[in-house]
Amino acid sequence: MIERRPFGRTGHLSSVTLFGGAALARVNQADADRALEVLLRYGVNHIDTAARYGDSELRIGPWMARHRRDFFLATKTGSRTAREGREDLHRSLERLRVDHVDLIQLHSLGHPDDWDQAMGPGGVLEAMIEARQQGLTRFIGVTGHGWTIAAMHRRSLARFDFDSVLLPYNFFMAENERYRQSFEAVLTVCRERNVAVQIIKSIARGPWATTDRTHATWYQPLEDQADIDRAVHWVLGVPGVFLNTAGDLALLPKVLDAASRFERRPPDDAMATMLDAKRMTSLFGLAT
Repeated sequence: MIERRPFGRTGHLSSVTLFGGAALARVNQADADRALEVLLRYGVNHIDTAARYGDSELRIGPWMARHRRDFFLATKTGSRTAREGREDLHRSLERLRVDHVDLIQLHSLGHPDDWDQAMGPGGVLEAMIEARQQGLTRFIGVTGHGWTIAAMHRRSLARFDFDSVLLPYNFFMAENERYRQSFEAVLTVCRERNVAVQIIKSIARGPWATTDRTHATWYQPLEDQADIDRAVHWVLGVPGVFLNTAGDLALLPKVLDAASRFERRPPDDAMATMLDAKRMTSLFGLAT
């Protein structure tokens, strides 16, 4: 079974590995239901999906009839205006077959123009605060990708008291001193405020180098169990964080198996050896 710990200030004890609902974007219900059995077997009790993850919410909806109380349920809106955000949330509730979610997140809020609109008058944040007051969500978070997202999350936390953040982190990204410092800075703020920190792209190897893709992830992932073990254990070695599983059902049991066996963080020299051997590269272009 996978360890559980408090998910920030929410009062929920979440499994340290969260199910990334992007893995359900293009699968049938039978495959989705088999994934649910894997989650239950490992004790995963937190689902993270999004309005823009294809059919993911539709696949999760049937689970909720039997297992709503078994999961902390999070989704996301990628809209930037209050009107569109309200529409997104109500559509998500309908697709998920629930009357509320535990966490709604502002999805991929990394560009300054998007940030200004989302956080400003008539922006989506207004609608999510309203939704919280109406009982449609219990908590509000923010997510993002790219080399600048840690710095943007600090800006977001200065603007609003979010309950969670989500951002990429792995050994390759930590080798960039500027990103590592930005990540550690936002982590410090989150610890001070008891804000939950979710990590994505833990097993990312780099962009696909070929059109013959072997997994549903938009990036090429690590595939061997030993490599996944190192990558997962390295991220889980950051005290207090949560790791989101990759967007591919074939990788799900490998990531959960790695998480279930976590004891200690692998040394950096072992990680550097893997980085070189697997030719790990940036998903987000050149670091600025």
